[in-house]
Amino acid sequence: MTTATTTATRAATATTATVRNALRAERIKLTTLRSLWITPLTALLLTVGFTTAVAAAVGTADETLTADPGLGIHYGLNFGQAALVCFAVLLLGQEFSTRMIGASLTAVPRRGRLYGAKLALGAAFALAVGLLGTAGSFAGYTAFVPDAGDHPAVVRSVTAGVLYPVLLVVLCLGLTAALRNLTAAMGLLLPGVFLLSPLLSGVPGVRRAAQFLPDRAGQYALRYTDDPQVAYGHWTGLLIMAVWAGAAAYGGLLRLRRQAI
Repeated sequence: MTTATTTATRAATATTATVRNALRAERIKLTTLRSLWITPLTALLLTVGFTTAVAAAVGTADETLTADPGLGIHYGLNFGQAALVCFAVLLLGQEFSTRMIGASLTAVPRRGRLYGAKLALGAAFALAVGLLGTAGSFAGYTAFVPDAGDHPAVVRSVTAGVLYPVLLVVLCLGLTAALRNLTAAMGLLLPGVFLLSPLLSGVPGVRRAAQFLPDRAGQYALRYTDDPQVAYGHWTGLLIMAVWAGAAAYGGLLRLRRQAI
């Protein structure tokens, strides 16, 4: 019994150390490659910068922003999410494009562990962007529109603003793993978020279906007010985005495990 317990303890310790090493290796890669660490920083600057600039320029003059302060507070996120998409795609996609994924798998042979380390690290950086970006945007917007901070929905909107970048990065990482191609992932995700989704939301025939797209559902959670044309609540919108992100992450794992590198 003692021998079995000792063996199990050593195996658990070795697994923990291996996971820690995988996370450390991914952290080193991310912080030493400029194309990786500069994108979340750009996302943060765009998010806070655009929100503050628009609030300073428009103030309370534009009713489209003040009628629903959630739109004004998170206005910069519309631009910052572009850098977040690039960050997620580059985090995994450039290893496929440069064929360095083989070297990574040599260092971490278990594909699920390597993929999990990338997901964890990407989500952690996205959480930092969400926290700092939401805090900065809220401070910048309420400096010019003070009433925006006095609303029952402010806690939910701010919480959604913190979680939205995390879910977006997980979603993009999963799709990149499924596509296994940097160019294809970038070409699909950026136009999908900035062109396809908004366009479909404006077409009467498909508007009801388009509201269930991940970015549309997640962004609805940012708003203060209800939209009678939306078929779900604000928290449900965030849950819908989380389901999309979880499905994409799982699909990426299956593709990564089953396909030869």
